[in-house]
Order: sequence, then structure tokens, then C-alpha cells
Amino acid sequence: MALFKKTKPDEVEVPLKRRVGVPNGLWTKCDFCKEALYTKVLEENLKVCPKCGYHFRMSSKERVNLLMDEGTFTENCGRLVALDVLAFPEYKEKLKKNQEASGLDDAVVTGEGRIGGMPVAIGLTDSSFMMGSMGSVVGEKIARIIEFAISRKYPLIIVSSSGGGARMQEGILSLMQMAKTSAALAKLAKAKLPYICILTDPTGGGVTASFGMLGDITIAEPNALICFAGPRVIEQTIKQKLPKGFQRAEFLVSQGFVDMVVQRKEMKDMLVKVLKFFRPAEHN
Repeated sequence: MALFKKTKPDEVEVPLKRRVGVPNGLWTKCDFCKEALYTKVLEENLKVCPKCGYHFRMSSKERVNLLMDEGTFTENCGRLVALDVLAFPEYKEKLKKNQEASGLDDAVVTGEGRIGGMPVAIGLTDSSFMMGSMGSVVGEKIARIIEFAISRKYPLIIVSSSGGGARMQEGILSLMQMAKTSAALAKLAKAKLPYICILTDPTGGGVTASFGMLGDITIAEPNALICFAGPRVIEQTIKQKLPKGFQRAEFLVSQGFVDMVVQRKEMKDMLVKVLKFFRPAEHN
């Protein structure tokens, strides 16, 4: 076998051109229709696929920009961080990694602001931090924003985006947050203040089993997965095929678990309508 290729007299060697790379993040592939989308266009469309209407996940900061009147949001309970009380293997490292990647202290942001000029208290879970799982910090901040709403007599809105449920690294301290947040919401109801739930993809586990499904009005984004145990777990347990679209927002509306499914671009207008409906007559 020849080690070198001989060049014929009439052949001319042409140097290979360096490939021009495509910058990272320029294109985004839709998880639903698999269409390649120009990322800038996708972001201008509120992270909704212009081809099929698939709603991509949003960060808590993006949700604030989407829902709140510009410049009115003020965060509270900002510097609360989880402790590794169980000395769970690699939990400290995982917390630090998620804090650096997301820019958050934990999986929820809470604060106050205005929607359509009306004051509200709001909490937003963020799936970019350990899939929005509910640990002691999440439960504590949700409980505190509920107490804040009661003290100010503000309506409460919580946007749920949690695919992780209760955080196993915190054991019973995580599980007890379901009872704590539910008890706090009972106080909100006793104070006759409205609570609006917004369920996004995904909402599951301990969040669904507590504050995620206790709203006076429950709104979901299109095709959001809303469940306690996921569909694959249920199918493997009962050994049966589930109905098409099972545990998706539209299915839950048909079963009475969710009041309405609202497109992202229409979400703020719908919140304004709901807030005006609950507003005392003297303020209208």
C-alpha cells in the first residue's frame, strides 16, 4: 500500500477552506414539531413555536417580564439558601452548580408588583434550578409570600414550573412543605383574598399535591404536563395504555381539574380580567 499519493502533472492541489462555524444558540429545535427556529424570532414570539404553537419553558425572570407591569416588580425573601441537613451525597455541590447556572439561590422567586395597574403578590417556581423541585427554601418562600399577601391584602398569583416534586435530598423537611404551604393558603382563603394558579410545563409531584392545585382560579398553558406521578410511571404500574393527551392541560380542563387553558401571549390580559373580577367594588 502506497504511503504517499503521486500527483499527476495535470493535477493542481487546492487547499481546503476552513469551515465557517455556526454560532452556538443561533438556532433552536422545536421539541414538538422538530422545526429549526431562529432563536431571536422564537424569543420575540415569547418562546412559542411559530410553526406548531409549542410553548417552550421560560425562566422566572422571563415570566416576570411577561406578566408584570414594566418596572413594578420588587423581589422579597431573596437570600434564602438550602442547608444540607442530611449530609446527602454531593448535594452541596449540586446546589452550588445550579446556583451558578441559573443565577438563583433556589427554585423560586417571590415578590410584589402590579398587573394592569393592580397590586399583586407573586411567586414563580423555576425549572432551571433542580427542575423546580420543592425543598425547604421553596416551601418557606411560598409560605412567606402568602403571609405577605395577607398583610397587604393583595391577590396572590403563583406560577408553577416544577417537574421534580419534593426534593429527595432534604427528606421529610421537603415533604412537610406541602402541608406548610397548604396551611398558609387556608389562611389566605380565610382572609377572603383571591389565589390564582398558573400551571406551566411541567407541574408535578409535591407542587401539584399542594399549592399548585389549590387556586380559586387555575389557569394552564397549552399542552402543559400537569400530574402527580408521570404517565410512564402510571402505565408501568397499572399495565394499561393511557388515553391520548392524558395529564396534559387540555385533558385536565375536560375533567374539571383546570379552569382554562390560555395562550402565553394572552396570559397577562386574562390575569387582568380575573383580577378585576375579584377586585372589591369600591376599587372598580
